[in-house]
Amino acid sequence: MESIRSATYALLRQHGITTLFGNPGSNELPFLTGFPEDFQYILGLHEGAVVGMADGYAQASGKVGLVNLHAAAGTGNSMGALTNSCYSHSPLVITAGQQVRQMIGIEPMLTNVDAAQLPKPLVKWSYEPATAADVPRAFSQAIHLANSEPKAPVYLSIPYDDWDKPAGQEVRHLFARQVQTAGTPSVDQLAALIRQLNEAINPVLVLGPDVDATGANASAVALAERLRLPVWLAPSPSRSPFPTNHPCFQGVLPAAIAGVSQTLSGHDLILVVGAPVFRYHQFVPGEYLPAGASLLHITSDPQEAARAPMGNALVGNLAEILKLLASGVSQRHHVYPVRLPPADVSTDQPHQLQPESLFDTIDALAPADAIYVKESTSTTQAFWHRITLRHPGSYYFPAAGGLGFGLPAAIGVQLAQPSRRVIALIGDGSANYGITALWTAARYRIPVIFIILKNGTYGALRWFTGVLGTGEVPGLDIGGIDFCAIARGYGVNAIHADSRSAFEAAFIAALDSNEPVLIEVPTTTIEPV
Repeated sequence: MESIRSATYALLRQHGITTLFGNPGSNELPFLTGFPEDFQYILGLHEGAVVGMADGYAQASGKVGLVNLHAAAGTGNSMGALTNSCYSHSPLVITAGQQVRQMIGIEPMLTNVDAAQLPKPLVKWSYEPATAADVPRAFSQAIHLANSEPKAPVYLSIPYDDWDKPAGQEVRHLFARQVQTAGTPSVDQLAALIRQLNEAINPVLVLGPDVDATGANASAVALAERLRLPVWLAPSPSRSPFPTNHPCFQGVLPAAIAGVSQTLSGHDLILVVGAPVFRYHQFVPGEYLPAGASLLHITSDPQEAARAPMGNALVGNLAEILKLLASGVSQRHHVYPVRLPPADVSTDQPHQLQPESLFDTIDALAPADAIYVKESTSTTQAFWHRITLRHPGSYYFPAAGGLGFGLPAAIGVQLAQPSRRVIALIGDGSANYGITALWTAARYRIPVIFIILKNGTYGALRWFTGVLGTGEVPGLDIGGIDFCAIARGYGVNAIHADSRSAFEAAFIAALDSNEPVLIEVPTTTIEPV
């Protein structure tokens, strides 16, 4: 009779889950005993980096990301990264080793006390199987739940003495199971949506990351073109659901109540697809909607639909609904909406580049299908004005704003998309949160191009001192960090480029390399909006 361990690996293999991201401890070693040759273990040096890598891999591949953490301590170390995974709807199965069943009650070292409660509310489901025989079924439930809409992380705590126990004959039923969902609108619901869009005088389309996650980009483009809709991205987008060089594309909505209302002023119908309504950040109060406007919200997440403060919502299959709308609405023949060109940039300073100048250079030299993983929060608007994103799956950003996502996520994205070049644009403040991921990039020869925008300060926080009226505060400057030395210490080739010509040469060389490269670029400080 096969063991719980072999049955679990067979189940994972059946679902195509053969890449495991982890940082193991003693509780996890029994699961890794006799690790199958057709599986790949990606080691990270910190649990936050491990979850970040799995998150990037899951988003870019569309597959479940499997994570192996060490008991309560490892889970705690991962919680910041898990916050991003929760808000990005990333399908992760997170496992943590638990003490042997016989000792859990007396709480010896490395007991995960009340394990199922620890990761809440950042997971859709968490569970510690009541018996060893229930472990494979719990894995099956975790995989199906993580991968069902709305996708989200789930958590399993597994006592380490379970793995050598017998699995039982009934486990074979798990291998052939499928769980499917259907969320298409009724005939009446679809007709009502189409009628509202056709009758609107000046409608606008607002898209969110779930459009990209469900592969509905082409339908979003078709709908925008058919109705000549101006297209905005919802505030603080973690993915790019619409080509930024398309004539309908307008930019990113500001992350404030008054800012959204003012930007969308004049529109009588606001159609929001695949995003919360809305994920605000800085508190700038105002009217939720412009005068005379109504809002329609299409989402796969019933909680997002329920908590919105305005508008009518439809919960369903985003890709199918967008496809039906694009083919069902009437063709309009208006001219495309006008978009203002990006502002000119000032001249680069001696030994410092303007972020806009840096992005212009990258945009000119990078492959058309390049993927950008971004965690330079003070350069957000400059990026959206300067970088051209033509293809689905071209942009990833920490969905909850938690730093430490960028460096490891870029590694996971590159593993998931080996035929495309991944360019990680990371602020010097952000880089320190996930810096250990460089070791993983070197160890597995993952050819990410890491570009560190080094301005010696937390640039977004400096902007917030003005927004919040705090004046000068301590703890904002982080000068004196040599990222080239750190990268070389982890085994990554690194170059310091403090002029446009030096950066061009370094970037071209990095594009020609099949190894990870870090380019440190001193930059001026700009405001994120």
